Amino acid sequence: MGWLQDETGLERCAANFVPLTPLSHLNRAAAVFPGTEALVYGADRWTYAEYHADVSRFAGGLAALGVAPGDVVATLIPNLPAQAMAHFAVPAAGAVLNTINTRLETDTVSYILDHGGAKVLLADTQFIALAEQAIDAVDGPAPVLVEVPDPAAGFPATGRHMTFADLLTKGAPDTPWIMPQDEWESLALNYTSGTTGRPKGVVYHHRGAYLMTMGTVVSWRMTLYPRFLAIVPLFHCNGWNHTWMMPMLAGCVVCCRDITAKAIYDAIADEGVQYFGGAPIVLNMIVNATPDDRRSFDHRVEVFTAGAPPAAATLGKIEKLGFNVTQVYGLTETYGHVTECVWNDDAWDALQGEERAALKARQGVAMPMMEHITVVDDAMGQVPMDGTTQGEIVMRGNSVMKGYLKNPKATEEAFRGGYFHSGDLAVQHPDGYIQIVDRAKDIIISGGENISSVEVEGALMHHPDVSLVAVVAKPDEKWGEVPCAFVELKPGATVREDELIAFARSRLAGFKTPKRVVFQELPKTSTGKIQKFALRDVARTV
Repeated sequence: MGWLQDETGLERCAANFVPLTPLSHLNRAAAVFPGTEALVYGADRWTYAEYHADVSRFAGGLAALGVAPGDVVATLIPNLPAQAMAHFAVPAAGAVLNTINTRLETDTVSYILDHGGAKVLLADTQFIALAEQAIDAVDGPAPVLVEVPDPAAGFPATGRHMTFADLLTKGAPDTPWIMPQDEWESLALNYTSGTTGRPKGVVYHHRGAYLMTMGTVVSWRMTLYPRFLAIVPLFHCNGWNHTWMMPMLAGCVVCCRDITAKAIYDAIADEGVQYFGGAPIVLNMIVNATPDDRRSFDHRVEVFTAGAPPAAATLGKIEKLGFNVTQVYGLTETYGHVTECVWNDDAWDALQGEERAALKARQGVAMPMMEHITVVDDAMGQVPMDGTTQGEIVMRGNSVMKGYLKNPKATEEAFRGGYFHSGDLAVQHPDGYIQIVDRAKDIIISGGENISSVEVEGALMHHPDVSLVAVVAKPDEKWGEVPCAFVELKPGATVREDELIAFARSRLAGFKTPKRVVFQELPKTSTGKIQKFALRDVARTV
């Protein structure tokens, strides 16, 4: 279907078909924008010519260590230049990049190194002890350890290992890159959080990452020379693929080791940052920044936010500070964000307050690189688009993983019915926009009624003294489960449990109102997601 009756001589060849890969972006940028600033970390600066040269040295150095096409190279590095370079250098050596969460414990890091079969591990000096202990616990062949010191941040080299600078000397600035022969070749290996067992290895391909970069540019309305702050950890969905994207636009990646309100405001004011992505906790950090940490700036900053749906109250506040927030949604299995809340200028511009913020909190519609994203029932039928009927978000498109490494059963289950199953519960509005109501495991079933923890959290976030909140199920003898709220208050704020319960009751149906409120710091992952599984354990005892 779709073929001409006579296509004699109309064949794929080197002239008309090139495998898609994000490596092409940096090759082009070095040729077209050699003198443009590409990478910044403190006083250290790289032009695109210098960036490309160091990536080439890096790739050559890996080859000198015995890294061959198809091997895995792992990293334990914050959002620093070496981590950004690894995103190009590792695949340029023909290898597969495995960025590991720096906040994991030794046993899990060791499991990932074993399961992925890492040949080399690059580790920031801050995490060198973790790397050493994890390597000691590896059952199979141990990876070569390369230390990445950061003296300016107080992490000089230990002297126990080859350093990143040593590795670069093993390669040449004109080291040829190994470009993929097939765009389905594996590019990256990312591990899921593994809160209910061992993490699963999610495999990305070159085509998916390339199209992710193209779709993001459209959705973020980007033009040439953007200034981007790396806040989303590069070990999380490869930073939503933004580092691979920036050379396409001759953009500059501003690295950030420690994510604080001061660091964000400083980067905006001093480096002219215009774009960044972050979890809702980052938005909260910006909104609640102290006067000493804030800086003035005269341009609008575009923010992609994803994770748990941000509270409407937070979205309403941050807009007034000069930030335009676009809600996006995705998973590790989808390279990061794959839906966006496209703003309907004609219909929504006049809206203000809670009504405007509530629309901005929707997860939205499929991004350009995706084919179809919708909400279905258990039989894979489309749920009514009425804004109330719940179902599971499913998706298909080029930015869906190849599958789970060495786990065909889990891959088959995730892809049943020809779609990737997210496990997220949502409703779909008449205009097609998707809105998450909860993770399937986070729904609270009280007396036979389903309660969305997201809805309860949103209500409590409107209280002026509340900084952050998470709601989980608490076992109850009568109702089976009831909502239990865990709350972080703003500095200096004091509010009683009964006051917050009464406040929630004024905004929610009685059965949705929390029956307990616990004041404490909320446990979070390195990407800013609240660890509800830990709170469920606490809820059983309070």
